[in-house]
Amino acid sequence: MINLQKGQKIELGLEKVCVGLGWDPNPGTGYDFDLDASAFMLGSDNKLPADEFFVFYNNQESPDKAVASSGDDQTGGNSDGGDDETLTVDLAKLDPRINEIIFTASIYDAEQRKQNFGQVRNAYIRIYDAISGEELAKYDLEEDFSIETAIEFGRIYKKKDIWKFDAMGIGYKGGLQELVDKYVK
Repeated sequence: MINLQKGQKIELGLEKVCVGLGWDPNPGTGYDFDLDASAFMLGSDNKLPADEFFVFYNNQESPDKAVASSGDDQTGGNSDGGDDETLTVDLAKLDPRINEIIFTASIYDAEQRKQNFGQVRNAYIRIYDAISGEELAKYDLEEDFSIETAIEFGRIYKKKDIWKFDAMGIGYKGGLQELVDKYVK
């Protein structure tokens, strides 16, 4: 298992992977922390070929059935130390128009609730083999993102017929909407 650093790339060597998002409820802020894992499936123009290629809590499966969400955990209480939300990716089913998949984590209603990733406890993203469950890499979200409300934490892309994962680690203050504005035509 690799503890990912921003900019680090790893070869996947798998067709079926899961991306897990986990966090612990943080008492004392007045609101639950509702983190959301999302996937933006991009074409050659770095945009979604169609809105349905944005997989998130209101669209839990891509039209090609290559990316699926486990659903929306609104409190971080779905697990005890494990993944609260999971995106499952089957690269063999991927629509040929898709060149890369950007994985994001965002805090639902962060501005109104006055929340950011610096207030979330034990937040992480991990990539693991969907078949064996073996963890390939993990990225701790709290260390670098004290004031952000959305994070592009990584991407899967193909280079010379090999699927790779790139730990992007780019934070945003505009929540999920800022990412939607970036990738929707």
